[in-house]
Amino acid sequence: MDPRLLGHKALAVNLSDLAACGAKPLAFTLALALPRADEAWLAPFSQGLLALADAHGCELVGGDTTQGPLNICITVFGEVPVVDGRSQALLRSGAQAGDELYVSGTLGDARLALEVFRGTLSVPAPLFEAARLRLEQPTPRVALGLALRGIATAAIDVSDGLLGDLGHILKQSGVGATVDTDIAITLVAARAYDSGASGLFCTELAPDQWLGWALAGGDDYELLFTAPASARDLVAAAAHSSQTPVTRIGQIDMERGLRLVDGQGQAVPNTHTSFDHFA
Repeated sequence: MDPRLLGHKALAVNLSDLAACGAKPLAFTLALALPRADEAWLAPFSQGLLALADAHGCELVGGDTTQGPLNICITVFGEVPVVDGRSQALLRSGAQAGDELYVSGTLGDARLALEVFRGTLSVPAPLFEAARLRLEQPTPRVALGLALRGIATAAIDVSDGLLGDLGHILKQSGVGATVDTDIAITLVAARAYDSGASGLFCTELAPDQWLGWALAGGDDYELLFTAPASARDLVAAAAHSSQTPVTRIGQIDMERGLRLVDGQGQAVPNTHTSFDHFA
């Protein structure tokens, strides 16, 4: 992997956690283990890391550098305001029955790139390069997280797959959810790729494959959040002010559990498993 992009991603995935809390980035520490001091690798790694840090006003304030197998460990620090004695942090525990379920950006494209790297899939070069950027240079949705303070009732970033991360909200909030799979599948940007003479690409993959990447692909680093139905205009304004597209993909239910339905409301079997580090 390009060390510049690796530097970017190492910080981006941590800033994404702050975004999911509605937190403003302040600073970070870096614990870095290196097999050797290789300036040709360190220079672009530092450039990618610090360019993203500067863009978010997030200072590198300490850490450690040692010799050993390559290991990058970042700890981020952020802040949220307290209004009338109440923290404005977005938590996983605030979703309520009747809330609507939203996700930012697109889903599944990073997983497509991963499958190309694994050798299980072959796609036109322009499509691979676009998907690869989603995998290697994700955009932390910090601006959207800040804009959603006081609007969203719960939030999390999508790192291990939409359904798996949604499960954390449902568990912490003690609620259930219904997700529209017809909407979710449209969020895989690669499906809209026009490959000209190689136009068979999009038809070679079954709809269930696209849906699986949207629901459980992982490495998307988009924000998944809930908000009252009465807040639709506020959600739209937050999306506009942060220049981040958001899509309403379902609703929060009083009945616990996760239900998938198609556009006609018919039940869709849930055979999709998100990434589990310890499985």
